[in-house]
Amino acid sequence: MNIIPVIDLKDGLVVSAQQGKRHAYQPIHSTLCASSLIEDVLTGFLSVYPFKTLYIADLNAISHQGNNQKLINDVISNNPSITFWVDNGIQIQQLPSYDVLKYKPVIGSESQNITHFPGTTAHLINTILSLDFFPEKGYTGPAELLNNASLWPQHIILMALERVGKDRGPDIERLSHFCRKHPEKDFIAAGGIRHEHDLLQLEKTGVHHALIASALHSGVINTLVIEKLQAKKMPRKNITEAF
Repeated sequence: MNIIPVIDLKDGLVVSAQQGKRHAYQPIHSTLCASSLIEDVLTGFLSVYPFKTLYIADLNAISHQGNNQKLINDVISNNPSITFWVDNGIQIQQLPSYDVLKYKPVIGSESQNITHFPGTTAHLINTILSLDFFPEKGYTGPAELLNNASLWPQHIILMALERVGKDRGPDIERLSHFCRKHPEKDFIAAGGIRHEHDLLQLEKTGVHHALIASALHSGVINTLVIEKLQAKKMPRKNITEAF
């Protein structure tokens, strides 16, 4: 199991995400660090395990209310051994200008405003796609991006925002459906993961990567749990340059 810590940035601070209700997000309170500054949170994560991949969501940029790009750039520059996945609301048609980025862009379906994708498939190869599912609304984004798997890169986040920050467990039914339908792809679980048992369930489902924040900050998923899970050999197809 490959665990990828999550950093949600809003107004320069790391915040605690709750079901995609971004207006209500508050600065994080963590057992791993004394503040909600991104440097402290990152140091806290690395005190648990030497993670090689981290996910950052720039909530200001996604919501078109400014951005935290300087903070993100500084963190990336100061941690060259870590691969960062960054969701900053980038649209697929902007990708050609992002070829020299020092991070992997996350293409959030919620941020896309086009309905047809001719000529864009090649740009998606070196990205991470996030299929975003909100409370009540369900999938948010262009229908073609959800239904046409030929557009997808190798790695796809199934973002269950209705479960983020809640003690509900991952959406095993949805994850199982995608794994069965597209066994050639690597799916990443996001939202609701509580403890080791959830992670073991994900592995049985065929999901070998998970985005996690709350369970790390609470200490429920700790060094011992991670070392045990990371010791399990991942299927060959999951060992790629994205990680």
